[in-house]
Amino acid sequence: MTTGFTALLRHRHALSVLVRRDLAVKYQSTVMGYVWSLIEPLGLAMIYWFVFGVLFSNSTGLPEGVGYPLFIVSGIFAYQWFSSAIGEGTKALGGQSSLITVMKVPREVFPVSKVFARFAEYVVGFPILLVMAVVYGGTFGINLLWLIPAILVEAILLTGMVFILSAINVLFKDVQRFMSLFMRVLFYASSVIYPLTKVQEALLPNHELIYKLYSLNPLVGIFEMHRAVWIPSFAPDWFQLCSAVGISVFLLFFGRWIFYKLEPRVLKAL
Repeated sequence: MTTGFTALLRHRHALSVLVRRDLAVKYQSTVMGYVWSLIEPLGLAMIYWFVFGVLFSNSTGLPEGVGYPLFIVSGIFAYQWFSSAIGEGTKALGGQSSLITVMKVPREVFPVSKVFARFAEYVVGFPILLVMAVVYGGTFGINLLWLIPAILVEAILLTGMVFILSAINVLFKDVQRFMSLFMRVLFYASSVIYPLTKVQEALLPNHELIYKLYSLNPLVGIFEMHRAVWIPSFAPDWFQLCSAVGISVFLLFFGRWIFYKLEPRVLKAL
């Protein structure tokens, strides 16, 4: 297992080349280039801001002085990185069979490159988050340190998931169809467009077990960390934090093991 991760570090130049190639290919025929990576999350943010921030403005559940646009943009940008990395990481092996057979690098490089490429798009949109934080009541203090674990834990979770999904997708084509439904469920089950306080109000104290099961979703803790960067009161509790870190780390090693076990069958299928 350690050898596999060490191999990724040894071939970091190849990983960097794949990331740059992925970004170049994705935007080479567009006039606006990387701006397109911002349009989708901003468009979604505007829709949900209108629905929840305007139509239901009296019950947003946000701290006083914090605008709903900051809340929704911080969640949407984090989710967009997750969603696009999973979507493209799932197809990372099947869509690059010629490269995989030619390049003498660990096969893990191909799905991992999708995680880093989509993270680059998240970084491009970070100035927008800064502007939103300034305009809509974000807090600038020690809470900014939440950005480090938020990015790190999400990257770990994504890497583990794309290891599993990229390998299984080559062998079972139904995976892509299933993932479209799965991602839609995750979107509404991960407090992306609504505050976690709304879930607490609905489930506590009468349905504490259901709330615990809800909080086991690692994306809940991850998205709360992303929001705590700007809104300290949204910091995850210890249960959500431990669930996010524990499940993400487990999936990283389990995903690498699955990838290693399926690699011979995947190469034959390619």
